[in-house]
Amino acid sequence: MKKSVLILFLFSYPVMAQFQKATAPIADKKEHIRTIHGESVNDPYYWMYDYFGKGPDSTKAVDYLKAENAYLETVMSATQKLQADLFTEMKLRIKEKDESVPLFKNGYFYYTRTENGKEYYKYCRKKGTLKAKEEVLLDVDEMAKEHSYYGVTGFEISDDNKLLAFGVDEVSRRQYTIYIKNLETGKILKDAVINTEGQAVWASDNKTFFYASKNPVTLLSEKIFRHTLGTESTNDVEVFQEKDPSNYIGVAKTKNNKYIMIYSVATMSSEIRMIKAENPTDSFTVFQPRLKDVLYDVVTLDNKFLIRTNKDGANNFKLMECPLDKTESDNWKEVIPNRSDVLLQGVEEFKDFIVINERKNGLASMRVRNAKDNSEHYINFGEPTYTADFGPNPEYNSKTFRFEYTSLTTPNSTFDYNMISKDKKLMKQQTVLGGYNSKDYKTERLYATAKDGTKIPISIVYKKEFQKNGKAPLLLYAYGSYGNSTDARFSSDRLSLLNRGFAFAIAHIRGGQEMGRQWYEDGKLMKKKNTFTDFIDCSQFLIQEKFTSKEHLYALGGSAGGLLMGAVVNLAPELYNGVIAAVPFVDVVNTMLDESIPLTTNEFDEWGNPKNKDAYLYMKSYSPYENVEKKNYPNMLVTTGLHDSQVQYFEPSKWVAKLRDMKTDNNLLLLHTNMNFGHGGASGRFDYLKDVALNFAFLLNLEEINN
Repeated sequence: MKKSVLILFLFSYPVMAQFQKATAPIADKKEHIRTIHGESVNDPYYWMYDYFGKGPDSTKAVDYLKAENAYLETVMSATQKLQADLFTEMKLRIKEKDESVPLFKNGYFYYTRTENGKEYYKYCRKKGTLKAKEEVLLDVDEMAKEHSYYGVTGFEISDDNKLLAFGVDEVSRRQYTIYIKNLETGKILKDAVINTEGQAVWASDNKTFFYASKNPVTLLSEKIFRHTLGTESTNDVEVFQEKDPSNYIGVAKTKNNKYIMIYSVATMSSEIRMIKAENPTDSFTVFQPRLKDVLYDVVTLDNKFLIRTNKDGANNFKLMECPLDKTESDNWKEVIPNRSDVLLQGVEEFKDFIVINERKNGLASMRVRNAKDNSEHYINFGEPTYTADFGPNPEYNSKTFRFEYTSLTTPNSTFDYNMISKDKKLMKQQTVLGGYNSKDYKTERLYATAKDGTKIPISIVYKKEFQKNGKAPLLLYAYGSYGNSTDARFSSDRLSLLNRGFAFAIAHIRGGQEMGRQWYEDGKLMKKKNTFTDFIDCSQFLIQEKFTSKEHLYALGGSAGGLLMGAVVNLAPELYNGVIAAVPFVDVVNTMLDESIPLTTNEFDEWGNPKNKDAYLYMKSYSPYENVEKKNYPNMLVTTGLHDSQVQYFEPSKWVAKLRDMKTDNNLLLLHTNMNFGHGGASGRFDYLKDVALNFAFLLNLEEINN
């Protein structure tokens, strides 16, 4: 098998045909006037908004999506063999029969294992030792039969180890039904709770659990309920309702099993309520009432709480502590101060240690502190560009800290770190079949200069024989929203591009938190355009440095990164030969005006509320859908999912229809709608590769035409 894959890598560079000619679908137009702030705007494709099955235009909307799919299939028909080869190539790199690193909790080792030819997995455990008999808790391969999509989440074991709670989504709308399995009898109990986040949180009595319930229209988690086994879910007790629609809510149990906490978090404020896990019918008390522009989260130790917060101008966050019985902010005492050059990202607690996740100069570090004497040290990672993060660490009494590590050339790796001896042990590294050798590839950390003088980091990887002569293809990726940092991670799929001469780069643009909290602040709300111009400046830098040229530069972004793609093709379409916008958030104004659309109200602190005139005019000035013009655009592939709960299908479909109507070039414009899946794509571990193969074939064929 290894030999065949290696041959495929080295010798099967495809001989690609031109894209097939076909007639693009023409979308109907209807007048729909939006009037706000003294102006009226016609939205002729608003009819696509009509969600399937719920209105007079719903059938027509689905028919249009099917017509676009048929057009794509015709245009891309010459790449069918290439797509099949890419799919096979990427799948052959994956070890099909595999097992996760066992995780110890409350007397059992838990793990998942996969089998040859199966799309899903088995969720298993062994008691006390890895030599014990295996107990298969859930056979998801069997459960997923007859389902085109099957998502399982929220595996939670009761304290007595006898019951398993889990959530199931069969549609890909992230609306989960919670089920309970008796692990002694193997039977699923009658208790079933619909329309939840999928996570059940057990109280100490092993018969009560808490969960977050969703609004069926907006899909916001609005209420926390308490359920008692053996009772109807219609009789569940509401213990909290969030009145502010800009907040996300959830419920969790502390690692030491002593408290159950309800979290309510918006972009710029948060609030926590709690009860003791042994008293599930108690009323929740507020840890610290929410304050404007103050975020905080809580870690529970045996003798005190630790609080990570930005209170009092701590923009990069500081660490505080307080007694268990005096939790309001007047009682908080500083442990680690705010630092202008270090972002405090999180804390992992243990009985005798805490581990602090920090970020400096764009890279994460792990700071281990002894809880008894406050002595501390940092874990050494040994690479200039990498990603390190907390792994799962459910055991409070452990002396071992598990972390995940990867880079653009280092496969995903799980390490166990002894916090006393400081010994680091590699527990598992992702197996890449087919003869992968990291020494065949090179990575660099580069810096582009933005138009305002800010240095923007770029991580890049390519094969060592890559020539910086301006003739090589390069795929540039970015996200740049919500403070989500896009770190340098390994991808075995990406090898199919690198091995065909592509370079792959990540632009760490503002809107993430790669360079600290201010990096995020400078890429949202009324500074959102920095995100787009940063990406353009990175593109121009890579061209100037001869990594590529306009004829060979490609761009990729998804979701809010799809907004980025839509903005840059309006601002600088001449820079790119091809662009892939995956599940793109491109109709910013209309979506943010409609509070019935899932997630809209949660996003006001990210994009602004267009009911405010200044916010409306600013987002209207960059919203991709609003700013399509009569001009040339690059070749584009746009993807969406009919059941997408995060970015509704009508955003990309409206955008594509308007682009077809306005653009003046003959470049490709393709829309692919997955009719079975949502925002995250396929649920199986191989099915998603079909979409990756389509994306890569689109890029490779464009590059072949260029040459």
